[in-house]
Amino acid sequence: MQNRITELFNIQYPIIQAGMIWNSGWRLASAASNAGALGLIGAGSMYPDVLREHIQKCKQATNKPFGVNVPMLYPNIQEIMGIIVEEDVKIVFTSAGNPKTWTTWLQEKGIIVVHVVSSVKFALKAQEAGVNAVVAEGFEAGGHNGRDETTTLTLIPMVKEQLEIPLIAAGGIATGQAMLAAMVLGADAVQAGSRFVASQESSAHQAFKQVVVNAKEGDTQLTLKELAPVRLVKNKFFNEVQELYKTAPSIEQLKELLGRARAKRGMFEGDLDDGELEIGQIAGLIHDIKPAAQIIEDMMLEFEMAKQYVNKL
Repeated sequence: MQNRITELFNIQYPIIQAGMIWNSGWRLASAASNAGALGLIGAGSMYPDVLREHIQKCKQATNKPFGVNVPMLYPNIQEIMGIIVEEDVKIVFTSAGNPKTWTTWLQEKGIIVVHVVSSVKFALKAQEAGVNAVVAEGFEAGGHNGRDETTTLTLIPMVKEQLEIPLIAAGGIATGQAMLAAMVLGADAVQAGSRFVASQESSAHQAFKQVVVNAKEGDTQLTLKELAPVRLVKNKFFNEVQELYKTAPSIEQLKELLGRARAKRGMFEGDLDDGELEIGQIAGLIHDIKPAAQIIEDMMLEFEMAKQYVNKL
């Protein structure tokens, strides 16, 4: 199928594999791209030299388009952007920062720029900054999230109402049925994260993947809004955060409890008790670990079946 997003990225299907920290390395990105979606490398958990290695390996593993997701809050952002240009990456998704900072600079290098937002306000700011497309991510999503807790079902049509550039829906999307729903609401494509965490090619620890598969409705919650809102699995660390909140903690106390590299300990190293386990609400609908290509094939099959079902109504 062809639309504004598939044409923009030169991909077969309007599916983006999210560039998640500690999950989205070159194996996952290349597998998603080879299967007709757009694979993204998650630069947020990579030192510059590690990112360069992942980009080079991804280029060796696929001749299809792929991109890099860059959270702009990291201190070595200039070096990261330099590597992206040096390695001739053609697509960059930016997040957690002002899109005006890098959009024009990247586009002058021939790079397509997409910015991730969680509100109508920031979607319009991204459009004003000149980005090529926007990802609007609802409250259901895993990892870092918006403070307003706007759900995907309401966010997408509100953004669509005011946006002129292509729109990608994210948050709570792991099936073809959800993909169809998002596109009926106005999205040109969808970005899926949690579903690809539970893929064979994901760089997440096997123990974390199993947590995702075992998750039920209500097993995740958004927390740490004072720092950067993040949706976490309810484990020992999460419970410690909740206990600390009972004391009306300062931001410094929250930072002290969070510490450093807790997300790495949880998702990459498999510390299920003291690690930070980021995943979306849709984990309750993920029951197996599959190859990325199978995930994409299943989503497209479900999408077509859902369309047929709706046409019979």
